[in-house]
Amino acid sequence: MTKRKELYAADSIKEIRQKMEKWGKEVYNTEKERQEPFRTFSGLPIKSLYTPEDISGIDYLQDMGFPGEEPFVRGIHPTMYRERGWTLRQLAGFGPPEETNRRYRLLLKEGATGINGVFDYPTLRGYDSTDPIARADAGRGGVAIDTLEDMRILFDGIPIEKISSSLVTCQPICNITVQSMYFANAQDRGVQLNRLTGTSQNDFLMETAITVAPEVLPPRFSFKLSCDAIEYCTQHVPYWNPVSFSGYNYRESGCTAIQEIAFVIANAIACSEELIRRGSHVDSFAPRLSFFLSAHNDFFEEIAKYRAARRIWCRIMKDRFGAKNPRSLAFRFHVQTAGVALTAQQPLNNIARSAYHGLSAVLGGAQSVHIDGYDEALCTPTELSALTALRINQILQLETGVTNTVDPLGGSYFIESLTGQLEEMIVTLLEKIDQMGGIVKAVETGWIHREISDSAYNYQQAIESGKMPVVGVNCYREEDEKLPMDLFQVPETLRIQEERIKKIKKERDPFRAQHALDEISRCCDENGNLMEVIVESVKAYVTEGEISRTIKGCYGTWNMPLF
Repeated sequence: MTKRKELYAADSIKEIRQKMEKWGKEVYNTEKERQEPFRTFSGLPIKSLYTPEDISGIDYLQDMGFPGEEPFVRGIHPTMYRERGWTLRQLAGFGPPEETNRRYRLLLKEGATGINGVFDYPTLRGYDSTDPIARADAGRGGVAIDTLEDMRILFDGIPIEKISSSLVTCQPICNITVQSMYFANAQDRGVQLNRLTGTSQNDFLMETAITVAPEVLPPRFSFKLSCDAIEYCTQHVPYWNPVSFSGYNYRESGCTAIQEIAFVIANAIACSEELIRRGSHVDSFAPRLSFFLSAHNDFFEEIAKYRAARRIWCRIMKDRFGAKNPRSLAFRFHVQTAGVALTAQQPLNNIARSAYHGLSAVLGGAQSVHIDGYDEALCTPTELSALTALRINQILQLETGVTNTVDPLGGSYFIESLTGQLEEMIVTLLEKIDQMGGIVKAVETGWIHREISDSAYNYQQAIESGKMPVVGVNCYREEDEKLPMDLFQVPETLRIQEERIKKIKKERDPFRAQHALDEISRCCDENGNLMEVIVESVKAYVTEGEISRTIKGCYGTWNMPLF
């Protein structure tokens, strides 16, 4: 191993330490500071001042390097935003597909550079809009997708061969169906799969630990579906990111920044091990593994978190898996500003919150960014809220000057020290998960659930006790507050989807539809790649609910462990 070269000479550090001790006694201690613990959101202590001594152990070339080179701490591209800006990928989805299609078109017309589609609660959990257990939520939280016809309507008039699309299909049972519909719709439009670019979230933790619904797949089978999609895309859709490990949603559920990164990387490690077991070489799929992260309130911790994640991922892919392709070593991620940090009280304050959340994502080197709408704590974003959020993203990119240099905070004593501290704690947590047998085992035993619930409880306690100030909630409150804007009303959805499903089932070939479902059952029984079958099955206009019930009939269902 190459001998480490520390950034500062020992005699310089000794002199700085002596000068700082003198400054502390003669200058700093003569002033009074607030009598409270200064810590990051993750609990790391924050010193009053950082100097070269705090990063004196860093070997610049080994630990930081240059943008576009190992260990990618300073960015995954040599020029970063000096060449082109991050993708402006504003989230959108509500009601029937016609309504969301109009919102997509509006955002693209107003300067969005990518589509970020979110799906409603029934779709995400594998139910048809008409299912008695889900019908009350049709069109809520996202767009309703039941069949291939809905996907056709959703992307009608949108050049999918030119626009990068992100499908927020978090749960694998939803992803493998909705993503198959997206691919099948592309084929029906004459677009070859190797021309498609985009991302699917496709994270088994979402189905088994985060947004748990009734009758979810057992973790090992949910994990299998996730890997099936990665394997299929590696072979057939080479420019598609078949998974985006959803740390954002972990964070929304209560995780700390440390847990967020540890859990997504543990998940990616498990997928890599499984795909290698199936016979794939690491460099065939790793360049297309991607991550979806949060930008929360602790501005500097979030920036350091992104930088630490890049260094950890580079070293794991190189040392643990022997990856050779530089793209395999690069931790690529999308950021959504923290929805859980938005407040229903004084909602216009959320414009400021989301703006600095977005700034932390950009200073941390994100590849694409979604800025939350100011009304998202209350409702689906209105058109005004969605456009305001897009404008914030554009202001960051065009007016602030943050695109002028690569990694502008690199070398900050505080940022580099915090990056190192976070890295150390993330690696410790990863080692703990390894000792348990990996992320799937950690879910099956309920360990992940306990970790998340404990962190969520501590976060809520900090707010309720006032230890964590939240303007408008536990300080600077307004009595008898009146909302300064109208709330979004979800368009009528259930009746439209009921009529469409009824029409499709009446007009489709019943024998072809049944054969498609039988093929899915056969594939489950033979432990084959389900996406290979489902991309063709959806062309028979079987519904998502029918596909989901077929898979669950073969694999069974699972209840989250109680603790």
